[in-house]
Amino acid sequence: MKPSGHIDKVMHIIGGEEVLKHRLRLKTTIMVVKQLALQGSSFRGHDESDDSLNPGNVLAWIGFAAKLNDQINSVVLRNAPGNAKYTSPSIQKEILGIIANRVRCKIREEIGDSCFSILVDEAVDEAGREQMSIIVRYVSSSGIVTERFFALKSVADTSAETLKQAICDVLSQYDLQIEKLRGQGYDGASNMSGQFNGVKALFLRDCPYAYFVHCFAHRLQLALMTSAKVCDPIWDFFSILDCIINVVKASPKRIRELQAIHKKDLDGMLDVGEIQSGQGANQMTSLKRSGPTRWGSHYHSILSIINMFNATCVVLEDLCRSKEGEQRAQARGASKNIKTFEFVFNLHLMKGIMDITDFLCQAFQQESVDIVAAVGFVSMAKVKLQKLRDEGWDKLLQEVKSFCSKHAIEVPNMNATLGRGEKQTTLEHRYHFEYFNQCIDFQLGTLNSRFNEYQSDCFS
Repeated sequence: MKPSGHIDKVMHIIGGEEVLKHRLRLKTTIMVVKQLALQGSSFRGHDESDDSLNPGNVLAWIGFAAKLNDQINSVVLRNAPGNAKYTSPSIQKEILGIIANRVRCKIREEIGDSCFSILVDEAVDEAGREQMSIIVRYVSSSGIVTERFFALKSVADTSAETLKQAICDVLSQYDLQIEKLRGQGYDGASNMSGQFNGVKALFLRDCPYAYFVHCFAHRLQLALMTSAKVCDPIWDFFSILDCIINVVKASPKRIRELQAIHKKDLDGMLDVGEIQSGQGANQMTSLKRSGPTRWGSHYHSILSIINMFNATCVVLEDLCRSKEGEQRAQARGASKNIKTFEFVFNLHLMKGIMDITDFLCQAFQQESVDIVAAVGFVSMAKVKLQKLRDEGWDKLLQEVKSFCSKHAIEVPNMNATLGRGEKQTTLEHRYHFEYFNQCIDFQLGTLNSRFNEYQSDCFS
């Protein structure tokens, strides 16, 4: 690898044996930087002085190489000239820049004269700067669909014109012609996928064959979150669920108590034959917190609290008896909510729905899934949701009642009347139509509205 910048300036003013020493010193740094970059490891340490106990990975690995090789040891770190150690942050960045450029050139070589697509996303880094990541997608010479991270570009603002120009600058630098662009993948923000002035529209003006696809996984996330927010009982349920999990997982002591109680429950169920033993079965776990950007994490939260329901209730009851006022108040509210029929009903309702939608979440994140297959998965999920709506009520209600009976939760009289006059109805009618049907209808409606354009494009 040919050095550049001030590295090669040093190389020009020295000669003979010193050149070999400098080359070995530089080669050692290059190999360490290359390996750390390959592993995605950090480079620098908080204290990089000679007497530091943890000088950072670059200096530590150079020191490790020196211990294994006397020739390297004689030219690096303390045995190197003070102005030519080749370990400064600027040298590390320069080496990384050279490596990154070589990688991009290799990717460009793989693309050749073929058409390609781009996937672009934007984010703000720790310093508050807008960063835009660019990924290229193409078919390799062996016929394999390949995705490669290509560049990370800082942008002054996130307007569509600025982003489009930054993308074009990166592509043109490596002679990737816009005319060869056959696909665009962005999120749903207006500056990216706006119909008239978004980045999508600007590229379509230059290349009408650059078909736009809004990330299916992201679109599904938006669809499911939207339907949950619109349906008030479900939004309230997830708020309560998050509160319960946060209270129980607030300290390692509570987590240990939760796991100990759950282990006793598992042992008891194994003794009576309620569950079966086997490799990988009944492993110790804990409650799972949901994440704001991964709808699938809500599903794992639901499964974890169903599996550890009794242990969770016991921990909350113990906290209610604690002497700490704030914790006792939080635990009292969580304990009261978790033992209601409404919470258990919504818990099992969302489990039934997310048994179906989680399959979509997993399928959309597979690299091998194309648009036609993805739309087929959506159609399959909608059929299953419709079947759940038409045929699943009696089974769900029986499951909820059985769960409540097992955990000593009072089941209300489902034939009890609510309201007055013409608005009079039963409690079962309320849960059936205002909770069960309404929630599934919202899910179906958002899936239809967000994926129907692909349905018509792929199967018309």
